[in-house]
Amino acid sequence: MTKTELINSIADKANCTKKDAAAALEATLAAIEEALVNGDKVSITGFGTFEVRERGEKTCINPRTKEKMVCPPSKAPAFKAGKALKDSINK
Repeated sequence: MTKTELINSIADKANCTKKDAAAALEATLAAIEEALVNGDKVSITGFGTFEVRERGEKTCINPRTKEKMVCPPSKAPAFKAGKALKDSINK
């Protein structure tokens, strides 16, 4: 499902215009992003949890030169599905 298809689905289910659905989706995504940037965890009961996970320093290989190098630690966004979402998918 693309973002446009998601907006259309939201508009149909919420009985609102596509413009309002797009604004609601953008606001939701912006709020989740802002919380993750601030280091907070976003938990939506019955759906799942968004969080930032730390990745440690590791040794990598440059594919062009085959030279070993050290990749610095980084942060990555992660999503863990909730029980209700897992149960609805596995029906």
